[in-house]
Amino acid sequence: MSENMKHIYLYTRYERFWHWLQMALIMILLVTGFEIHGLYTLFGFERAVDIHNYVGLGWLTAFAFFIFWIFTTGEWKQYIPTTKKLFSVIRYYGYGIFLGEPHPVPKRKEAKHNPLQRLTYLGLAAALLPLQMTTGILYWTYNYWEAWGLDFLSLAIVALIHMALAFSILIFLIIHVYMTTTGHTIFAHVKAMITGWEEVEPTVAIEEWEKAA
Repeated sequence: MSENMKHIYLYTRYERFWHWLQMALIMILLVTGFEIHGLYTLFGFERAVDIHNYVGLGWLTAFAFFIFWIFTTGEWKQYIPTTKKLFSVIRYYGYGIFLGEPHPVPKRKEAKHNPLQRLTYLGLAAALLPLQMTTGILYWTYNYWEAWGLDFLSLAIVALIHMALAFSILIFLIIHVYMTTTGHTIFAHVKAMITGWEEVEPTVAIEEWEKAA
């Protein structure tokens, strides 16, 4: 099957860099965060707190650059939500994929994400991640709440929200890793996020400049 696939340059260097950087940062935050909550001992509590705080600030900075990038390059259009073929995609991942059916929404340069991915990634980028970062900053700056007029907030509630969102991100990562194995080969999607070249069905119309040499 792979011999009949077309190759298109789908992911830019920055997209790949951001993807793997964010993955590394989130993994470090999860590991140190669980240690802070006493799940195990790896770095030691104080060091885990320091690592967690500084990596969190690094993630916030990288995320700000990502938002700047999608709006200056027009890539924000890739995240416009749509319900067109949404249920077809859900049906495909539910059981169509196990029957060898073709994906109802093949990847293209102008549509890298299917409707289900668009809704998921938009929810992450516009709601879950900003809220996680906001609660993290509030958690970190607890001693300044009174001076900033934020003493009406509850540290317990902020901490609970922060932890709940961390588990949500962990669940997303598990599902995301599984979804990377659903290409025409088990490592096809991972390879594309490393090289930038995605293999698509021969029936997908692509431009000449997108074709691999």
